[in-house]
Amino acid sequence: MRRAALLAAVVLLAGCGSQRAAAPKQPHLPHALAAAWRHDADAIAASLGVGDGCLAQQRTVALRTAVIAAVNAGRLAPRFQEPLVGAVNDLASRVRCVPAPAPAPAPAHDDHGHGYGHGHGKHKGHAEGHD
Repeated sequence: MRRAALLAAVVLLAGCGSQRAAAPKQPHLPHALAAAWRHDADAIAASLGVGDGCLAQQRTVALRTAVIAAVNAGRLAPRFQEPLVGAVNDLASRVRCVPAPAPAPAPAHDDHGHGYGHGHGKHKGHAEGHD
């Protein structure tokens, strides 16, 4: 669902523009960015699909960083900047990392002194005469 929302935002932002012949060239989302971000969104969705919220969160942060870097580098038309940054910020706010519970500690081994040299069996080297 999150992936679909992000992809819908990207597609809507890309827009087709007007069909008039005299219309100025409409800003578009560069294909390389759209493809990379679609891949990132798919990876986020896959992580969420298998219940790995921590990996999904890491991937979401990476996607947000990539979008902000594109904005800062002037690779996005101004009309896409605010909606796209808003969409990835919203996605990042909804993805949660909930680590799996730690495994229960192993029960303590209670050694009752059994084994070599713990007083059971013959006492070698003692002058008591026991063999």
